[in-house]
Amino acid sequence: MDLDRAVFASRPEDSRGRLYPEAESAFRTCFQRDRDRIIHASAFRRLKHKTQVFIEHEGDYYRTRLTHSIEVAQVARTICGALGLNPELTEAVALAHDLGHTPFGHTGEDALDALMKPYGGFDHNAQAIKIVTSLEKHYAEWDGLNLTWECLEGIAKHNGPVVGDIPRALLEYNAQHDLELSTHASAEAQVAALSDDIAYNNHDIHDGLRAGLFGVEDITQLPLLKGCFAEVDKTYPALSAYRRQHEALRRFFGVLVEDVINTSQSLIKERAPKSAADVRHAGCPLVRFSPGLWSDLQVIRRFLFEHMYRAPSVVEMRERATLIVEQLFNAYMDEPTRLPTEWQEAVRKSNHDTSAIAGVVSDYLSGMTDRYAVQTAKQLFGTSVDLNI
Repeated sequence: MDLDRAVFASRPEDSRGRLYPEAESAFRTCFQRDRDRIIHASAFRRLKHKTQVFIEHEGDYYRTRLTHSIEVAQVARTICGALGLNPELTEAVALAHDLGHTPFGHTGEDALDALMKPYGGFDHNAQAIKIVTSLEKHYAEWDGLNLTWECLEGIAKHNGPVVGDIPRALLEYNAQHDLELSTHASAEAQVAALSDDIAYNNHDIHDGLRAGLFGVEDITQLPLLKGCFAEVDKTYPALSAYRRQHEALRRFFGVLVEDVINTSQSLIKERAPKSAADVRHAGCPLVRFSPGLWSDLQVIRRFLFEHMYRAPSVVEMRERATLIVEQLFNAYMDEPTRLPTEWQEAVRKSNHDTSAIAGVVSDYLSGMTDRYAVQTAKQLFGTSVDLNI
């Protein structure tokens, strides 16, 4: 037992186990095994060539889904250490949280969701569950990774309870393994969610500056960042422009992490949860930003939306990426035999049901990397398919 853990932390010895029972490892806890299985998953490796904001081929310095996931895991472990939580569980959830993303980032997801509307839509969180519970096919005794209940719950609910219009993939799995979708997730999963916010708010500014979509002078007047730059200028008045930028963003990163830790510690002290179950039934997340910092972050997000996510060059790239996803989806729906041989068995099991075939096409297409999607589109439709602007 981890004697230094908080009473409301998730403990391996108290895990609800796996859908398919397994003997425990002599050397690793169940949450460590979850993390390791995720790292060794094919879907995790493919994140290396999947877009964060910029299309993967645009430059070696921009974040991809893989580097983003690693950054999220690093932040999550830091916060978990401060709050007395289980670092392996939060790391597993952090590393798996984007496994379900399509090629071309949110652009690809939006396009595939629109195409799948007649068949139940597409949601990357639900797709992540489908990947780790069925689409990874490596083990002799089961499909998927056979992760613990706590890890699956964290992937499904790290952004909060899942209620209302629940994605089909998540509903189907939940029917055989109840993840209690209407409650909050563990504190470890909540940490992973906030760490995602911290990571992308920081690195999207960094990547936007590198891409020239805005300049340092544009962000020095934004909330939080203004104070970070002022502190650097006071401490290092003759610093070069690049180092000045890096030092300011370091401080911005630290401000976000410290705010989550301090705010969460106060809220946890107030609510006094006595177990992981108390966290799930608290009625609100116990890991969060302070209201003031959250308000400042919304100003920064609006700035990024206007100057980065809706920049003309990014919008043009989105349009081209959307076209590729649409062309591929329609081609496979019109002629499913174009799918690779290993996917043909799933098509045959569909019994010519259009919705089932669409699900197979969606699973295959969403698993593509940016470069493979472009390459496949070129093979099917000719050399006119290109993302280069």
